[in-house]
Amino acid sequence: AGYPEGHISSPNLEEDIKHLKLKVDAGADFIMTQLFYDVDLYIDFVKRCRKAGITVPILPGLMPINSYNAFKRMIAYTKATVPKEIIAAIEPIKNNDAMVKAFGIELAKKMSQKILRTGLTPGLHFYTLNLEKSVTKILGGLGLARLPSKGVRPLPWKQSCATRRKNEDVRPIFWANRPYSYLSRTISWDEFPNGRWGNSTSPAYGELYDYHLMGLKSSSVRDRRRMWGGEVKSEQDVFDKFSEYIEGKISRLPWCETGIMLETLPLKQRLMAINRTGFLTINSQPRVNGARSDDEVVGWGDPDGYVYQKAYIEFFASPERIKALKALASNKEYKTLSYHAVNAKGDQFSNYTDKNAVNAVTWGVFPGREVLQPTVVDMGSFRVWKDEAFALWISQWRSIYPSGSASWEIIQKIHDTYYLCNIVENDFVKGGLDKFMDELAGYNPATEKNDGSAAAVAAEEKAKAEKA
Repeated sequence: AGYPEGHISSPNLEEDIKHLKLKVDAGADFIMTQLFYDVDLYIDFVKRCRKAGITVPILPGLMPINSYNAFKRMIAYTKATVPKEIIAAIEPIKNNDAMVKAFGIELAKKMSQKILRTGLTPGLHFYTLNLEKSVTKILGGLGLARLPSKGVRPLPWKQSCATRRKNEDVRPIFWANRPYSYLSRTISWDEFPNGRWGNSTSPAYGELYDYHLMGLKSSSVRDRRRMWGGEVKSEQDVFDKFSEYIEGKISRLPWCETGIMLETLPLKQRLMAINRTGFLTINSQPRVNGARSDDEVVGWGDPDGYVYQKAYIEFFASPERIKALKALASNKEYKTLSYHAVNAKGDQFSNYTDKNAVNAVTWGVFPGREVLQPTVVDMGSFRVWKDEAFALWISQWRSIYPSGSASWEIIQKIHDTYYLCNIVENDFVKGGLDKFMDELAGYNPATEKNDGSAAAVAAEEKAKAEKA
């Protein structure tokens, strides 16, 4: 074992290298270093060893960052130096496990490339800690290993381990970020959708309305207060919390049990901006037109297949913003958009002609199989989901404030007056949902700033009318 910064019990690096030389002289065939994150320290260590007469291979020990907490624990234990630029990059995303892992993979690839270019080592050593998937992706990115030619996952959503659900392959998109709730709701079903969703009111599927375990993933009041607490002085304070979740500063929301998905990262700046303007997003997916089934971000299913997605977004918004949405959606430019908005009382707006419409938003084409459509937008299920979605404002957020306080009243107002809306862009080839949301929220992609919105105009008109 070699220590690029010296063993923590050694008085200095020079003394440490002297002991290392004795080990090599005693018959060691190669040296494997302690983990490090500063490549320059490794390079300097190898040069010092060569100068001291050590000629055996010195393999760099690399530990990919898989989680923020594990990373902090390991560097505290090993006293490894971490460059400032790594700290600056990881701190803003420390609460988003998916983003931290993606950053860790990219960092390890760059470190490996820099090391291999020096010619100082015949290979690399990775500390996997039984988390081999990241290392597999790193080696694939370096061209040192061939990634398996199979779908990244069997389906876009994580399947249940229950034997009786083994053939289930279709679910509504609404519970994508609260899968445990969906499993609880459907635990007593005799059958599960296979091949197509069909009618959600079918007796074979049971009732979606039963969800006695809805709070399965609820956190303590203290944890919720830490994430979303602080005095709420205006609705804008709530908007900012949603934006902070997208940014990675908050680990979860009542409607989202984990951080944002990897496929959402390209939409990050846009989503942060539209949340700040009052479109409080809780679910989304980008459009995908024929990505390979082994794609690392959006891939799923059997080898040599192709997957597709319609762009989708779901959010809470005030009545004024929903009014602006309806007006903008009436433009011919956006004729391929389908939307459905409903409030806690059940008042709803939609441009679907069939109140029980089912719209496939994810599907895949694979050799020797029928087309699979594992994710759908089902209007009947959405009306069920809205009860749970609105209830979370009360059970998870309002409950952290004293009854009747200003913060309590603001959360209650949002629950009572806002709408929950989902939008599907049916044109998965060149659809304009991004442009629609930009225009609605007044977001300018070129400047990454909000320049005013249709919703803002509607709110201003309402204020003028009330004043008059």
